[in-house]
Amino acid sequence: MSTEQTAKLVKKDRADITKQGGIVASMTMLSRISGLARDVVFSYLFGATALADIFFVAFRIPNFFRRLFAEGAFNQAFVPVLVRFKHQGHQDLLGFIAPLSGLFSLAVTLFVILGVLIAPGLTALFAPGFADDPERFEQTAELVRITFPYLGLVSLVAYAGSLLNAHDRFAVPAFTPVLLNLSLITAAGCAILQLFDATAVVILAWGVLVAGVVQLIFQIPPLIRLGLLVRPNLDRKHAGVVQVARLLVPAVLAASVGQINALVNTMIASTLITGSISWLYYADRLLELPVGLVAVVLGTVMLPYLSRMAAEGDTDSFSATLDWGVGLGLMLGLPAAVALYLLSQPLVATLFMSFGGGAMTPYDVRMAAYALEMFAVALPGFVLVRVLSPAFFANQDTKTPFRYASVAVAVNLIGSLATFSWFGHVGLAWATALSAWTQVVLLYIGLQRHGLYRPRSIGRSVAKSAAASVVLALGLLLFVPDASIWLATPALQRLGWILVVVVVGVSGYCLVLYALGVRPRDLAHQP
Repeated sequence: MSTEQTAKLVKKDRADITKQGGIVASMTMLSRISGLARDVVFSYLFGATALADIFFVAFRIPNFFRRLFAEGAFNQAFVPVLVRFKHQGHQDLLGFIAPLSGLFSLAVTLFVILGVLIAPGLTALFAPGFADDPERFEQTAELVRITFPYLGLVSLVAYAGSLLNAHDRFAVPAFTPVLLNLSLITAAGCAILQLFDATAVVILAWGVLVAGVVQLIFQIPPLIRLGLLVRPNLDRKHAGVVQVARLLVPAVLAASVGQINALVNTMIASTLITGSISWLYYADRLLELPVGLVAVVLGTVMLPYLSRMAAEGDTDSFSATLDWGVGLGLMLGLPAAVALYLLSQPLVATLFMSFGGGAMTPYDVRMAAYALEMFAVALPGFVLVRVLSPAFFANQDTKTPFRYASVAVAVNLIGSLATFSWFGHVGLAWATALSAWTQVVLLYIGLQRHGLYRPRSIGRSVAKSAAASVVLALGLLLFVPDASIWLATPALQRLGWILVVVVVGVSGYCLVLYALGVRPRDLAHQP
């Protein structure tokens, strides 16, 4: 293929990725905003109390396995193989989907039954510190029995989403998490109004289960329109199923370092003072907004395109698209990290302590903000991991990122154990940041060694993004009030100020980039 043809294909693919990325980003924005609204309600109900710790553990357990298997490993192992069968024809594609659907559904069902039966064991694994309080331990285990079936439902949702993504239908899967947030907000409203004869945490647990049913039903109509809803079978010998199974085991860890690190943090935080789990949860929820809008969007949309390029042997387009993704990810991730770090207390106070009579205290705000500062350091690393990892998965190589992920998990574990006794939950957040950047370095070196990535314009992109981020940081340091002043400010005034700061900060960052020569067309086309 000539250089000119490669350039044209790269531009077309970038334009397609940008278009689809815009769709996913808009849907993800709705998901993250509704998620923040959900967590504002949670903070009003529970603050950072023992009840909050109980619910967040019970909620995290099915979500951990969902992200570990359904959205992490399974998606990365499934999509590249799915793209290959898609190119072979619709009948071959259906012949692959039928046995995989049957086997996946069976495995998920059996796993859910096992999880419900061993709920106390899962509670002991995820929150060993709760064992010292039998009443809290039993209450958590009971909530796990209610929430764990959500794993089965949402795993099928994630599977359906992968099918839709492979057919360039990104909007429905990206919007689906909104339904979970709406369900939990409704359940929280029922708890506040005391519409049911049950405690708030029990009502919220049932809200999680109802959300799974609603999310699955929402996926069915687009699958029917694409002709992808087939009768499942249990043919374990199908070539595609064998290939997915081969890729799946190492992909479990490779795609899910963040979830394993979160598990480690939850386990250790359960041994710390009451509120530690909640402080990490609230900080993580603020981190999820930029991670979802940048890292998840880029990783989700790039994987099918990189898989096609790898299948066609188009190494030039592959490397150029990856280079563009790294540059765009840093251009969006660096300023977000700066803002989260410097606005940690204002953001936590504005979102989680803005309603009179709520359970969130100024002390809770400070503790959550300290964790958020460390998560902000990790943010660009999370973005780069999401951009670089699909390069291996697209080539059906899950073993290499598996090795890198193993090192990253070990770094997090060592860092957490070395710091938690001195720095508490902040040490756990710091270890997460160190783990993320370790994985980035290993992925980058690995891509170089395998000849999958030849950086071209990334140096200029990083320099411009860094310069604009420095200007943003100086502006925030000069014009944002001290945290103590912010905490003493009335809720509505806090909200108004934070909106002004966000709008001015985003505008200023974009103007600096423009002055440095970055244009909107650069998001979709090669400079």
